[in-house]
Amino acid sequence: MKTESTHQPTPRDFSALRNTLLKLTATHKIICTVVVVVVALVWYYLLQRVVAFGHTVDYTGLEVLGGPTIEFLNRYNPYFWWALVALCTLIIAYFLINFVRAGRKRVNAQVVTTNTMQALVAQLSEPAKDVLRWVWDNPREPITVGDLQQTSRELRNGRAQKIATSREHVQLLGSSPVDAP
Repeated sequence: MKTESTHQPTPRDFSALRNTLLKLTATHKIICTVVVVVVALVWYYLLQRVVAFGHTVDYTGLEVLGGPTIEFLNRYNPYFWWALVALCTLIIAYFLINFVRAGRKRVNAQVVTTNTMQALVAQLSEPAKDVLRWVWDNPREPITVGDLQQTSRELRNGRAQKIATSREHVQLLGSSPVDAP
């Protein structure tokens, strides 16, 4: 039987995957960070302006509604404006989250170039290559950034050992694994 250490990825595998993924996703991360920070700063400025405007609103011109209604409006005026700010904040956060998710989805679908793959594969150990093969479920399609990200996750979760154990089980049974429908 093989020794336990031959089934384990090396620290170099993790480093190579991390560095490759950083190179492939750095632009997206920088753009998303800049957009989120700029939108947050602009919204903070506008938030202050909206609340300041709310303090200047005078409801005395609505005397047709009656004294109790005007008193109610004046008493709860700050809460109305803060509720508007909270609602707008939620809407802005929703759009920012969708912007980041769409960008991430686009990056995950990006095909890894052959040169990048050659450099990465040259650094990976055999267990790490096995995990990459396992993640890459359709060899008719090129490897994507998402495949590399999933490979990194699977390596951290012990997939290399599971693949090796599966191979040992196949050898013990003396047959090839059957694909499930």
